Amino acid sequence: MTDTAKLVLENGQVFTGTPFGATGETLGEAVFCTAMTGYQEALTDPSYHRQILVATAPQIGNTGWNDEDGESRLTKGDGPDPGKIWVAGYAVRNPTRRVSNWRATGSLDDQLREQGIVGIAGIDTRAITRVLRDHGSMRAGVFSGAALAGDDELRRRVQDQPPMAGANLSAEVSTDEPYVVPAEGDTRFRVAALDLGIKANTPRMFAERGMEVHVLPVGTTLDQIRALEPDGVFLSNGPGDPATADAAVELTRQVIEAGYPLFGICFGNQILGRALGRKTYKMRFGHRGINIPVLDVATGQASITSQNHGFALEGEAGEEFDTDFGRARVSHVCANDGTVEGVELIDGRAFSVQYHPEAAAGPHDAAYLFDKFAAAMSAAAEGKRS
Repeated sequence: MTDTAKLVLENGQVFTGTPFGATGETLGEAVFCTAMTGYQEALTDPSYHRQILVATAPQIGNTGWNDEDGESRLTKGDGPDPGKIWVAGYAVRNPTRRVSNWRATGSLDDQLREQGIVGIAGIDTRAITRVLRDHGSMRAGVFSGAALAGDDELRRRVQDQPPMAGANLSAEVSTDEPYVVPAEGDTRFRVAALDLGIKANTPRMFAERGMEVHVLPVGTTLDQIRALEPDGVFLSNGPGDPATADAAVELTRQVIEAGYPLFGICFGNQILGRALGRKTYKMRFGHRGINIPVLDVATGQASITSQNHGFALEGEAGEEFDTDFGRARVSHVCANDGTVEGVELIDGRAFSVQYHPEAAAGPHDAAYLFDKFAAAMSAAAEGKRS
């Protein structure tokens, strides 16, 4: 049994393989990602907190692990900790036996062991993906070593854990203290970024455009934001059920009422949508990958996007609706299934998208949204001067 690991789904299906990374027990929601590359960025994405990630790509670990590609927030001391893994567990088909990349500082298996991430290898991850597509994302567990037991007992442990629906997780991944990512070159704008589970590349994308980013804890108040005298406010990605994020929704309403330009990504899109009066729902199996097509309703332009979400906003392509802050509309939709991928106030003061324009990992089609935010802040500044 020392060479045995089991992935158990809440519907009773059991997949038997070998331990990968740490041995023991881990519980979470089983979800799949269709990306062929970018496993380090995915594993360190705080949006995967409390989820067991199933990789559909058959071979994982070829490029090892490095000190540069992680997407975690700052977590210790005064320097970045880009290597913190946030997934609850990892399931792969064929872990590579040899690392081959000049940037690698170690292997994926070693890093999983070092951080205590329980994984499983040697299973048919595409078969698991078909189950999750047919029946939806579900609670699961990975068990190895001393944690192994009879299948009925393992299923009981899986079913005893709380579901993702109703989970309020932002505070578990948000920064404890504010920190600043300085602008590259001259500072054009100052951005207050609410950390709901922010990825490291997002402040970098702002910084490249001359924006000084103040990353703030999830419990930040409007008075604390005002004290920074920002030119705009950003709502980050993050894990959990947006229906539980009442405090972030109320803060967003206050930010809009105060007149700050606002931009949101992923979880931030759901928060803005709720602030505008829309409801959210849990998707059957979500969108997780780096090749998902999104349509801009106004222009008809398609972007290939990186996504990681299991909840979405209600609405239809091009739908316009009244809010407490003026007219708004559904600005973007997924070309595959019509899921809402963006909302905005028609006057341009606030907008958000469900996908990840910071593209870590993923395509860069949507990077223009950072420039759109800069334009909104510039227009707001001009309005104040006139």
